[in-house]
This record gives sequence, structure tokens and C-alpha cells, in this order.
Amino acid sequence: MNLNTSFPKTIYAIQHLAFEDLGSLEDVFYQLGFRVRYFEAGVDDLSPALNYEGLTIILGGPIGVYETEDYPFLIDEISGLRQRLKDDKPTIGICLGAQLIAHALGANVYAGEQKEIGWSELEIKNVEQNILSPLKNTKVLHWHGDTFDLPENATLLASSAMYPNQAFSIGKNILALQFHLEILEESFEKWLIGHTCEIRNAQLSIQQLRNDNYLYAQDLEQKTQNLMRSFLEYLI
Repeated sequence: MNLNTSFPKTIYAIQHLAFEDLGSLEDVFYQLGFRVRYFEAGVDDLSPALNYEGLTIILGGPIGVYETEDYPFLIDEISGLRQRLKDDKPTIGICLGAQLIAHALGANVYAGEQKEIGWSELEIKNVEQNILSPLKNTKVLHWHGDTFDLPENATLLASSAMYPNQAFSIGKNILALQFHLEILEESFEKWLIGHTCEIRNAQLSIQQLRNDNYLYAQDLEQKTQNLMRSFLEYLI
């Protein structure tokens, strides 16, 4: 892969929860010669990440985009993201990050009828140059309770059996993913510990989630590498 020497060589990531990091994506970026810099939402000034000309990735977390009264930092994050998207700067949102993108683009974000937690396949849409094509017939990790309507002018890329809007793009620079493609097999235990209350409230089996991670995560990691390389090629 030939990288454009003028494209910024650091990936900025906005993190809303300590253990929900870039996961397997981080290795891809390092292999391609990028550096990674994290910003902690609610603690750090996010404006450098939101104003950045290079790629910014907005990661997941357990809060909702509508909880601005309890988490007022969201107001500035959404405002900065709205301007970023208007300027068509390269942006990926994962889970909460996808919901923030949808909200910033004027779409409704709201609690779904039920939690979607666990591994299942996506329905990859038959659209031209679908960046998610490598994930066809691949189980991915879902971990969310909120969902969103499709923003105006967005291209729907994937659905699941439970929720129709799993991924969308705006042009070639903006990608929103409700599911978690970044999960790293060796780090999944952190999710099981950190989300234990949510897992038990949903009456899910921790052992089943652990077993499914062992069965499916490595395949997802390999396909995610190909997907992310393709996304960066589009950008540069």
C-alpha cells in the first residue's frame, strides 16, 4: 500500500470508556506507519481531535447522545463533530461514535426495543464499492441498546436481523459503524468485566460470550485489517 506522504501520519481517537479502545485497528495503523493519539472524552479538550485534518475515530461507550444534562461534555463534542462532518474531514464512528455522527447529521438517536449484545452476521448491502464487503458471512460483535435513523444523504451499508441501520457512509470520508469491528480477542475479557452489570441485566451468558469471542474474533481481526487498509486507500 502506497501512502500519500502529505496525509497526516497520526490517527486521533476519542475514547469514552477506558477498555473500549482501537483494539485490532491499532496494529493496522502501526503496520502502515501511523502513530495513534488518544483523547479521553469528559477529561481532555476534544477540539484538537475534532478539528484535525487527518483521520479521527470516535469510539464507543455506555452513555447515550441524548444524555447531555448528565454528561455536558457531549454538547461540545457534538458541536465540534457537526462542524467536522460539514467540512467532510475523514471520520469513523464506532457504536456510540456512530450514534454521535448520526445525531450530528440531524438523525434521531433513541433507545432500541432491546439490547443487541453478542456475535452475529451482518446483511451487507449491495451498493457500489461497499467498504464492508470483506465482512460478508462474518460474525461481528454487537454491543448496544440505542439505535438511530439513517441520516439524510447517507448510504446504508449494513443491517442486522435486529436493527436495520448498522452502518452507513457519507461520501468516502465518513463511516459510521453501530457494531464493533475493532474487538481484539485477547482483550475481550475486559469487556466482560467492565460490562458485567449490563450482561447480567440482559440475562446473557458470560461464558457463551467468552466462547463466541474465541470462535469468531480472530477471523474478524483479519478481515478488519483488509477493510481498514481499503478505507485508508480511499482517503489517500
